[in-house]
Amino acid sequence: MTKMIVGLGNPGEKYDVTRHNMGFMTVDLLAQELGISFSEEKTFSAAIAQTFVNGEKVFLVKPLTFMNESGRAIKPLMTYYNLSLDDLLVIVDDMDSPVGRVRMRQKGSSGGQRGIKSLIVHLGNEDWKRIKIGIGRPKQGGTVVNHVLSKFDGEDAEEARLGIRKAADAVQYYLEGNSFESTMSKYNG
Repeated sequence: MTKMIVGLGNPGEKYDVTRHNMGFMTVDLLAQELGISFSEEKTFSAAIAQTFVNGEKVFLVKPLTFMNESGRAIKPLMTYYNLSLDDLLVIVDDMDSPVGRVRMRQKGSSGGQRGIKSLIVHLGNEDWKRIKIGIGRPKQGGTVVNHVLSKFDGEDAEEARLGIRKAADAVQYYLEGNSFESTMSKYNG
């Protein structure tokens, strides 16, 4: 068996610790804890790290296509490695949840999240696992674009760090051979 854990975000230093990069930050933390590093695979427009966990091959992936084109990187990777939708777990920011709140789903619509929308379009299906980490809504008068591309400040920074930690713990638990259902009941909310 093989699992592909995809963190969504935007490449480049200026986006490093912005709200839209919760997925990148989570897979970066996982890579660090697993003692592996990412290498850029230009053929797939993605940064990929790989290892074995519990006897199972695991790919950690950061699409380098920018958020709104994430599916363009992931679909060819899944085809190349002959993976099914059941092998996929996507980690993404969620504007509809308070900062740091972790929500896990087995399927669902994009909910307006363009990275998820791109994956649904390219994969032709919305039946795949996801972990959403809350980034909160824009402050009154703020735009969505400015909000998702802003960095966390003050109390939000700590809540975001805790959300990333919890999401990484959930992925580790899942990779240890636990079902996604039991992972959801342990880490959701």
